[in-house]
Amino acid sequence: MSILDDPRTTAGPAALPGALATAADALRTTALGLAVEADRQRGLDSALAEQVTRAGFARHFVPGRWGGTEGGFAELVAAASALAEGCTSAAWCAALQAAHGRLASFLPEEGQREIWGDTPDVPIAAALVPPTGRLTRTADGGITITGRWRCVSGVRHAAWVLLALPDPDALPGDFVIAAVPREAVTVHDTWHSNGLRGTGSHDVSVSEPLTVPAHRCTAFMDLVRESGRAGRARCHSVPPRMVAGLAFAAPAVGAARGALRAWAAPLADAHGPGGPAVSPARCEVMARASAEIDIAASLLADAAARADAGPVGDRAVGHNMRDTALAVEFTVAAVERLFRAGGVAAQWQDSALQRSWRDVHTLAAHGALSWDAAAAEYTRTGLAAFAG
Repeated sequence: MSILDDPRTTAGPAALPGALATAADALRTTALGLAVEADRQRGLDSALAEQVTRAGFARHFVPGRWGGTEGGFAELVAAASALAEGCTSAAWCAALQAAHGRLASFLPEEGQREIWGDTPDVPIAAALVPPTGRLTRTADGGITITGRWRCVSGVRHAAWVLLALPDPDALPGDFVIAAVPREAVTVHDTWHSNGLRGTGSHDVSVSEPLTVPAHRCTAFMDLVRESGRAGRARCHSVPPRMVAGLAFAAPAVGAARGALRAWAAPLADAHGPGGPAVSPARCEVMARASAEIDIAASLLADAAARADAGPVGDRAVGHNMRDTALAVEFTVAAVERLFRAGGVAAQWQDSALQRSWRDVHTLAAHGALSWDAAAAEYTRTGLAAFAG
């Protein structure tokens, strides 16, 4: 089997583990067939969005008592990467369905029951960074909210939305996360982006005061403290910053694999067995890009493995932040290299290579993947290891 038969042989294990990754791999071809239209419509096809949810992404981190999987980070990374080979936007929304389900698992029990009482397959969107809007406390412990939140990926296909609000009474770094039904917010058609167009990451607003009961609210620092409590499932007991970047980074690896396939397939057709030799310049592009994708996938696999089974102290947080951010830098380098060598065909509007190029550059700009922040955290937590 050659790289063009299965581009995943350049990065990651030969066999994808588990039901979620298997379902995502099966959905890849469908997502690829709809990727151009998702780009044009600036959102996923409704049927594809439903298939993403049914594949198991929404339930992946949902507590078992609600029928959820309580799955692992390695499988999420493998699944999101596989789906992104077909459509980066679909994989982005899918990975965030899982990540947001994990966050909602820290709501009070009554709030969790309200969301998942009937089924764990509930798509949840979120606007978390930066916290915005305004809140006032109610007499029964809930809050009343108003405001506007930006870049809420997949919101048109969500059933619930998690909104982050600054809390004037909280310590620095803390904020409130409120779960509201999707129909309680107004969606504004604002997502006119360069890349990840199919994510439909529109703004949402609450113009009239909306009351959110206490059982659908949690403070971020309470979430952090709760994640350290004994007895929780492993996927709920790792520090949030240790895993925050994994859902954002995994689609980049799949997008880079898709870019490599789009670039290399015409070359393979033209230079098949007995045909002319591939030029040294193209050999250089293919070898370096595939190696960069390999490195990125290995870094993410290591970070996911630490999240699933390794220590969870500050050192592990810094290590994961470093590896996640660096993995994305390698995918950007690989796709940039392929795009520059793609010729005029890469400039066509429906070019899969161009779409991957736009998607990966847009993805890399996310704050959770900041190399500066990752480098600072890794150094802060790691210098003790080098002390004499």
